[in-house]
Amino acid sequence: MDLDVSVQLRCPRWKTLLKPYCKTVRMACAEALASSKIASIACQWEMAVVLADDAFIRELNKTYRGFDKPTNVLSFPSIERMESQAKRVSKGVNSFELGDVVLALETVEREAEAQHKTFRNHALHLLVHGTLHLLGYDHEEDKDAKKMEKLEVEVLEKLGLCNPYL
Repeated sequence: MDLDVSVQLRCPRWKTLLKPYCKTVRMACAEALASSKIASIACQWEMAVVLADDAFIRELNKTYRGFDKPTNVLSFPSIERMESQAKRVSKGVNSFELGDVVLALETVEREAEAQHKTFRNHALHLLVHGTLHLLGYDHEEDKDAKKMEKLEVEVLEKLGLCNPYL
């Protein structure tokens, strides 16, 4: 399994709060992908992670979800291109774009403090959560939420983190 994660820094404070931020982001996303069913497909997986602030994610949330407020993480799966990309991979083209994950610094800080977690651990959880959304996991229905949470807990355990739902 080979994952290329493009990390875009829109808020410089991420550098100090998530040291080393590029390596940490890539590690969390790679572990989430490795734990999924599609990881066995031999290709170059690609995704982007944007480390932003509340103002940036608020605009995205308003534009794409109709909510005029910040949120902790947004995922933008490349669903519309999944079928064409799957055909390309089956024909020997060696890349597959998963989509984008965006995190909001201030919201992650507030949530971590309120939940008595470290910023790093909460950010890692949200990176895993967002990556799983790119892979098609969801939590709209109870049975899907249980499946996704179980996988999140397994991935986080591999990263050395405790169950965030306890």
